[in-house]
Amino acid sequence: MARLARVFAAILAFVAAGSCWTADGLSQEVKRFRFAYDQPHNTGYGVAADVFAAKLGELSRTTLAIDQYPGAQLGQEPQVLQLLRSGDLDFAITSSANTATLSPQAGVFSLHFLFRSDQHLTKALADPGVSKAVRAMIDDTAQGVHVLALATLGLRSMYSKREIHRVEDIKGLKVRVQATATEDAMFPAYGAQTVHMPFGSVYTSLQTGVVDIAENGINVYLVNKHYEVAPVLSITEHEANNSLVWVSDKLWQSLTAEQKGWVQAAADEVARVEPGKALELEKQSQAKLVSIGVKVVTDVDKSGFVKIAEPYLDKIAGELGPHATKIVKLVRAVQ
Repeated sequence: MARLARVFAAILAFVAAGSCWTADGLSQEVKRFRFAYDQPHNTGYGVAADVFAAKLGELSRTTLAIDQYPGAQLGQEPQVLQLLRSGDLDFAITSSANTATLSPQAGVFSLHFLFRSDQHLTKALADPGVSKAVRAMIDDTAQGVHVLALATLGLRSMYSKREIHRVEDIKGLKVRVQATATEDAMFPAYGAQTVHMPFGSVYTSLQTGVVDIAENGINVYLVNKHYEVAPVLSITEHEANNSLVWVSDKLWQSLTAEQKGWVQAAADEVARVEPGKALELEKQSQAKLVSIGVKVVTDVDKSGFVKIAEPYLDKIAGELGPHATKIVKLVRAVQ
């Protein structure tokens, strides 16, 4: 009996040791990564990050996990891009416009009226040729980073303290623009003045009159409460609000082939799901703005804007470089 008790105790000790080893092994195998973006979580950026995190967790059987840092917790987009390049950040979403601070040809996505509608925008971002061309552009012009997927927050519109019905209504006004040669060319062509500043400074600048107009997606305008200082939203839809999902090269090179497959598949899920969800957010946000008394100008005459912008499409793309020219051609061909 004593001998059986000793054997049983030995078995229990072995099982316990094995259980501890398994738990420790699992905890060691779980890798956590930082995923940053500058908008609040309840925007299309948060949708993208949630989809990515959920799919990556599913595919990796929870061995790869994402910690999100929304609301510019790790810096504005130009700083985030530098953190990615240095390997001090793992994943991020940034706008294509701010990506131009790293790769100037990314300004091609800020060309005005390149995208004919929400539907054309969605189809263009889903087009394999467009995605491939964007990845090639980044690989050729930027070091330390890779593009995993394209995403969007829809089309950008202008907001101010005044209504905008036609191109003449913005003549002489100061417009906050993103850091792209594209916007530096387009708004002066409309007769406006451009002002550069980080997104985090837009609210105060509208409030104090440093700028007269800002422009962004409808959901971004809503969740950042810019309507409090610029209570008129004019639906100009002059430019796409596109973004890129990134991975740092340092992280990418550290992953196994299987892990790389999981990461890319999770990003592919973002590309498949996020645009539709983001566009639905835009519709819901417009309805919400109307319900709280924001003036939404839906009858903007875009023809004057389009007439001025059209000659700039090929001109600016050519000045940006061959990748930009190719992307414009591919986007235009999408039906």
